[in-house]
Amino acid sequence: MGSATGQQVPRNAVDRYFRISERGSSVARELRGGVVTFFTMAYIVVLNPLIIGTQPDVDGGFLGGGSGPDLALVAAATALVAGVLTLLMGAVANFPLALATGLGLNAFVTFAIATQMTWADAMGLVVIEGVIITILVLTGLRRAVFTAVPAELKIAISVGIGLFIAFIGFVDAGFVRRTQSPPVPVELGVGGTLAGWPVLVFVVGLLATIVMVVRRVRGALLIGILGATVLAIVIEAIARIGPAVGADGAVNPYGWGLTAPALPASVVAVPDFGLLGQFDLLGSFERVGVVAALLFVFTLLLADFFDTVGTVTAIGAEAGLLDENGEPPNVQRILVVDSLAAVAGGAASVSSNTSYIESASGVGEGARTGLASVVTGVLFLLTTFLAPLVAIIPYEAATPALIVVGFLMMTQIRGIDWDDWTVAVPAFLTIVLMPFTYSITVGIGAGFVTYVLLRAVTGRARELSPLLWVVAGLFVIYFALSPIRQLVGVG
Repeated sequence: MGSATGQQVPRNAVDRYFRISERGSSVARELRGGVVTFFTMAYIVVLNPLIIGTQPDVDGGFLGGGSGPDLALVAAATALVAGVLTLLMGAVANFPLALATGLGLNAFVTFAIATQMTWADAMGLVVIEGVIITILVLTGLRRAVFTAVPAELKIAISVGIGLFIAFIGFVDAGFVRRTQSPPVPVELGVGGTLAGWPVLVFVVGLLATIVMVVRRVRGALLIGILGATVLAIVIEAIARIGPAVGADGAVNPYGWGLTAPALPASVVAVPDFGLLGQFDLLGSFERVGVVAALLFVFTLLLADFFDTVGTVTAIGAEAGLLDENGEPPNVQRILVVDSLAAVAGGAASVSSNTSYIESASGVGEGARTGLASVVTGVLFLLTTFLAPLVAIIPYEAATPALIVVGFLMMTQIRGIDWDDWTVAVPAFLTIVLMPFTYSITVGIGAGFVTYVLLRAVTGRARELSPLLWVVAGLFVIYFALSPIRQLVGVG
């Protein structure tokens, strides 16, 4: 029954709190939307451990402090933080938006930061970045920061990280390998050919995932990972291939890259949240120096901050919730929760958590309120009990998702003006140097420095904000740290 203003009268307390009828939705739609969003982005519980949980830090240690990967430990913490923050988004901000560890952000933390310091130091930088974002949101400075960095560089950073992730996926799957015959750096498979059952699993998984993505299958990435894992378990049970590196150190080029897949001893287990609190807030400054640490924080801030603004706007537009200024309801609360998610991700040692564009899948199913996020959050919390399943997934079954994610991030490249070379050249360098140097930091730094340089030499220096000059200067110092140290007689 409608009210005098034409709006639906709330049916109960839940309806009234979440404004379900007011936004033209229903409890059934919200429940369905929350479930769909979960299955669309649940792959992160599997993928995040395979990115941050399998790589050692500069001292050779893995997340959790062990001498080897503990994927179940990382998976449990990943699901816990995603669940809590998504619940908070729904209950406090009343917006159909889910949060989890950010892809691209976790790659940057793993391959750019943890390679120069301990995991605890790296996660401390993530916490600092989250605190800064929170301050920016609370003080209203987010708009100033948002307008300071050109849109093309934001896009180039995202595209470059996408290519970097795809390259990592191909290498980890054994599809691309380092050649033993210089000067050619990499080659296809072993000796230029694809050989071995694990590579077959990767190819089948990749093709199947691509087909599902093209056909808009809900949860395509998760289905692809699970399906390839089942295939890998069957093949290993029959062929007994074994890992690429045996317990005795023997190398099998045709073996499984991460772990030999097998049925787990248990599917459900009490989650171990031992990762929580394993961060060192200021250790990075002692390890790599103030300038390098600040640049790391700035890069995290840049990626996290702008991804959030774009995602929130896109989800609000899809749900028809934007006002005349293009902002969704409760935008301040949304941004506060998202900024706290960065802090929580670092504090839990699972990398910065951020808003997920996959939430659009739930909106497409009719979700319009925070009730959908509450449902998604509860499902993430239940997933913490399934963490043992993650430990059986080999690289070859999970890396197809990295390739597809790389493609999806690559599609943003059309937003770059390739006719304006003062934009195109920095964007190009940002994109290609990330995979070519195996460093996200190098790509971003090259982009900022060349952008400022080209604008200055073409008489457009007035278009540059003071912030861009400062950042470019910091990156120049970053690139020149070695000669500077030699000049002053240090290091």
